[in-house]
Amino acid sequence: MSISFTKSIVNQLQKEIADIELKLNTDKKKKEKAQAKIIQVQRDMKLSQSHSDLSSKLSRINKLNEEIKTVDRLQRDLSKQLLAKKASLKQNLAKESKQSEDQ
Repeated sequence: MSISFTKSIVNQLQKEIADIELKLNTDKKKKEKAQAKIIQVQRDMKLSQSHSDLSSKLSRINKLNEEIKTVDRLQRDLSKQLLAKKASLKQNLAKESKQSEDQ
C-alpha cells in the first residue's frame, strides 16, 4: 500500500473517532438530563395529592428510565466501536511509520 492510501485511512479513522466521541458526549448529556428530570419529577410527586397525578408522574419516571437504558446501550455500542477504531488507527499509524522509514 502506498503512503497516501494509508494516510487517507488514518485521516478517515481519526474523523470517525472524533464523531464517535462527540456522540458519546451528546449521549452522556442526554442521560444526565433524564436523570435530572427524574429527580425533579420525584420532588414533584411529594407535592401531588391526586391518584391520577401520581400515576402520570410514575409513568414519566418509567419513560425516563427507559430512555436512560437506551442511552446506556448506545454508549456501550459506541464504546466498542471506539475501541475498534482506535486499535485500527494504531495499526495504520504503525504501518504508515514503517512505510515512511522504508522510503
